[in-house]
Amino acid sequence: MISLARYANLLALPDVLQAFVSSFIGRIPIGIAGLAILLLVQSVEGSYAQAGLIGASYVTGLAMAAPLLGRMIDRIGPRHVLAACAVLYPAALLALIAALLNRAPTATSLLFAALAGASFPPVTACQRAWLRQKLGEDTLLTAALSLDALLVELVFIAGPLLVALLVAVFSPAAAVMAAAICGLLGSLQFMRARALVSWRRATHVSGAFLGPLAEPRFALLLVLVCCYASVFGLVEIGVAAFAAEAGRPALAGVFLGVMRVGSAAGALAYGTRHWPLSLARQFSYSLALMGLGIAPLALVSQTFPFALWCVIAGVAMTPTLIIQATLVVKSVRAEHATEGFTWSATALLAGVGIGLATGGLLLEHGAVSTLFLVATIVSIFAGFMALASLSA
Repeated sequence: MISLARYANLLALPDVLQAFVSSFIGRIPIGIAGLAILLLVQSVEGSYAQAGLIGASYVTGLAMAAPLLGRMIDRIGPRHVLAACAVLYPAALLALIAALLNRAPTATSLLFAALAGASFPPVTACQRAWLRQKLGEDTLLTAALSLDALLVELVFIAGPLLVALLVAVFSPAAAVMAAAICGLLGSLQFMRARALVSWRRATHVSGAFLGPLAEPRFALLLVLVCCYASVFGLVEIGVAAFAAEAGRPALAGVFLGVMRVGSAAGALAYGTRHWPLSLARQFSYSLALMGLGIAPLALVSQTFPFALWCVIAGVAMTPTLIIQATLVVKSVRAEHATEGFTWSATALLAGVGIGLATGGLLLEHGAVSTLFLVATIVSIFAGFMALASLSA
């Protein structure tokens, strides 16, 4: 049976509730920036391939820089890193808006998108590393990671809806600007959290150059993450294209928002109990379920049924991410905690970038339904690979 007692016990611990509340605004750009950039580029350039390329540049910049930021946080603590990102991230997004609206060369837009991604404030990685410090191997760690993922899902619910509102009332540029403002204010707010006062810096260890990548199981996990994360990019650009073909592009934010409602419900349910299956089997089954949930999107042509299926398609998404985060905890040493989470984010976002770019190219030559079918196949394939490799 589902019970919220584990969450109540978790939030009763000192500083935990305040840490979750303080991190909320800093995570809002997670749910805004990618979609807003896609819609802005598409509205200016009129090309999904171009939108996918610049969106991929944003997430690739984030993917490449995140491990470096994670290692710096493990060594010197989070405050200086967050302070720098609080300035650089909004500046890069504003420069991207200016470049697109003034029809600057594509290379310029790609550069500013990459810089924005590279300076994205690593609030989520800091939060999860601190939860590991706080809870260790405590049984509440799964509940903590589930609640953290649920918070991200709430951001993904509110974010696309906010994008839809800003696009409908103002413009896609206003949505990108909102991401810049939240990145600034959220980073400054999280820096004031008591959790950062108790942060424990890692000590240098012999052979630490590769960090968590020296752990074979962790390196294998990253390959799997990159593979299945492409599904998210395919689905995101597929949803945007479906809304555009329906003549209501602002509905893309609504569709993604309701998909996250299903995803949040899955996260809440997952964290309420202990699951008897091994993490490898949980990971495999959740990936397969995610693929099966996406498949019906290829068959729906009306907006209302499509929105309903988006809810179902999202149910297994966040449990998959929670299991992935738990596998990270089990696969890396404590001194590489933040870097481990950022490498995981790198693989995730690199996969999303691949999905966005691939989806844009597929849309130039095929139907929207093709994207959802490809996403289904990739997700189920990743599930088989997880079962075969991580169970060994």
